[in-house]
Amino acid sequence: QVQLVESGGGSVQAGGSLRLSCAASGSIFSIDDMDWYRQAPGEQRELVATITSSGNTYHAHSVKGRFTISRDNAENTVYLQMNILKPEDTAVYYCMAVIRATSMDSHGKAYWGKGTLVTVSS
Repeated sequence: QVQLVESGGGSVQAGGSLRLSCAASGSIFSIDDMDWYRQAPGEQRELVATITSSGNTYHAHSVKGRFTISRDNAENTVYLQMNILKPEDTAVYYCMAVIRATSMDSHGKAYWGKGTLVTVSS
């Protein structure tokens, strides 16, 4: 079984910073893309940032220049450094990883964490 566990959420004032972490554990042969999504109350879940296994990144326009995604392949962990936080960044943040459990798997499967709440007050 594969598990993704997020940490690092909390409450912060506008302009502050938080660093989210998401560690994958269990039966893991390889991890392809690792993503951060967020879902604000009453809104659809949206992609925040993506990082490939080779380190290429994508950041949504709304967070570009403020958030940075990174990963530690040796630790099967993805991070999201969030700076200059705004009230509109308030959401539950989820990590998602495409993981192959064994070498026999022809493609990866998407696994999701349970989310961590980020609250930004004005």
